[in-house]
Amino acid sequence: MNQWMKSTLLIGACSLLTFLTACSSNENASNSNEKIKLSLDDSKVYVGFSLDTLAEDRWYKDKEMFESTIEEMGGEVKTLAANGVDSVQIKQAELLIEEGVDVLVVVPHNADVSSEIVEMAHKANVKVISYDRLITNADVDYYISYDNKKAGMLQAEALLKEVNEGNFAYIGGAESDNNAVLLREGAMEVLQPYIDKGKIKIVYDKYTDEWKPKIAEENMKEAIKATGKKINAVIAANDGTAGGVIHALKENKISVPVTGQDAEVDAIKRIKTGTQTMTVYKPINDIAKQAAEMAMQVGNHKDIETKHTVNNGKIDVPSVLLDPITVTAKNIDKTVMKDGFITKEDLQ
Repeated sequence: MNQWMKSTLLIGACSLLTFLTACSSNENASNSNEKIKLSLDDSKVYVGFSLDTLAEDRWYKDKEMFESTIEEMGGEVKTLAANGVDSVQIKQAELLIEEGVDVLVVVPHNADVSSEIVEMAHKANVKVISYDRLITNADVDYYISYDNKKAGMLQAEALLKEVNEGNFAYIGGAESDNNAVLLREGAMEVLQPYIDKGKIKIVYDKYTDEWKPKIAEENMKEAIKATGKKINAVIAANDGTAGGVIHALKENKISVPVTGQDAEVDAIKRIKTGTQTMTVYKPINDIAKQAAEMAMQVGNHKDIETKHTVNNGKIDVPSVLLDPITVTAKNIDKTVMKDGFITKEDLQ
């Protein structure tokens, strides 16, 4: 039997189109066909890792650390990425469940739509760990992330050190991502006393579909036009949206403090040149390693002790929340570079 026929047999109920999307050699879509196994070692924990996308650099780092930790602990792992398409992510999760994963770790594209994945998994007695982004309105078994509300607070606090009065614009992430909602909650909690005193006015407040920098840029242009260029500061939810915001500001010859998140290379470069004020660093190795360790525990039918719960609209999900870190021009060397997350070569 040739490789094509063997692979086709693995599809099960999945359509051929979905299979090709999930299992092509295109690394932005998923792992290569050689990762698909016709049999598994039943003595090993088999972990499925369902990623929203690999289109952003940071997710490669998550993937590599997560997979290497699982393998070091004696488990097997398969990662599939859906390129931001809900229907593909659901089909990929279905494929992993049918292949017999012991636990499914999911970075949801859409927090609410992904509740279908949890339902499918539980019907097959497979537990689900929501990774970095919380799956909403579902009986999620565990959640691991950085404290995203705190990250939003760090953004606002850093901005207030630069300017504490005037017109502020908020350029959020994707409203379908619960993290974007939490980030905004945290930022607004810090800003509210200044708003109540009339020192700060939120002149623009809008989420950004799909976290796309181009949409963030258009949103910023809209804010600039609506206020007659009277903008004193911008909270951008992540480094991608910050890039779009800064491009729009530059076109209009406006220079104001702008926040970010994720500590991407381009953002660190902007911080060093002064066009971006700060970013929020969430050490990828920490979350990926801890998530892998959790997955192995769950796969071995062990309970996980957690100190937090996060309500996802249906239940209080047992949660592990890690602390995010503010990065400014003053502490780049002591944070992202010290950890090796960003190298000198990256910044050249």
